[in-house]
Amino acid sequence: MYQFTDDCRIGIPQIDDEHAQLFSLINEGYALLAAKDTDLHLTAKHLIAHLREYADTHFTHEEAYMRSIGDPELSSQQQEHQDFIAYLDSLHLEKLDNVRIRPALESLLNYLSHWLFHHIIGSDTLIGKFESPFSFTSKYLTDIPLIDDEHKRLFEIIKDANDVIHAELLHDKYDEILHIISDLKDYTAVHFADEETYMGKIGYPELESQKKAHTAFIDKLAEINLDDLDAHQQHYLEDLISFLLNWLSVHILHMDKKIGEFVANLK
Repeated sequence: MYQFTDDCRIGIPQIDDEHAQLFSLINEGYALLAAKDTDLHLTAKHLIAHLREYADTHFTHEEAYMRSIGDPELSSQQQEHQDFIAYLDSLHLEKLDNVRIRPALESLLNYLSHWLFHHIIGSDTLIGKFESPFSFTSKYLTDIPLIDDEHKRLFEIIKDANDVIHAELLHDKYDEILHIISDLKDYTAVHFADEETYMGKIGYPELESQKKAHTAFIDKLAEINLDDLDAHQQHYLEDLISFLLNWLSVHILHMDKKIGEFVANLK
């Protein structure tokens, strides 16, 4: 029997709960194997079917979570999950005779428990252990509260758009994405106006360069057209999010942080 101990917890409640359930399913198999008068062929058939169904559901949830946070290990995890499901699909224990079914089922349970334990420890514990590209971290701080708060909100809006784009269970994404993009356009205009007003008040020497950069970005937002997108809609939206996030990150790091440095030198 395998126990779901604290060292198997990754700190994400839904994923931890589903891992615990997978351990429970495997332990049920061990219990049935040890019981007398057990129909091992029926046990093997039900165990594999139930385990496959639950594992597939769990993998879908886990991958959706990783996708939502932009986890760079997603593709690696997907491959491991596909290999596991393929292994289960390759099994036909019900075809074995009464002599071979017991050691085959025991071998299967040992493999499953070993795979699950090592997959959790070696792969799942790394989920989220990275700096999300949508996180407004200290490296973006200008130490000007108004500007920092508005930058943080821009990151949040872009992350909201990304979450909707990758929400597998959300069938009608179009209206929601339109709403978020509209929010982004409106809030960006407000932020640029606030930032330019602030720079004017402090006599910031690079105000004109900032205005040009802001105008270019506003023009780019105006070009966004979600009408009549064909089968490449998902690709277009992912490219759009990548552009927005990259522009905002680079602009803050290369231009806006200089505003904070200028203010610090005034003191």
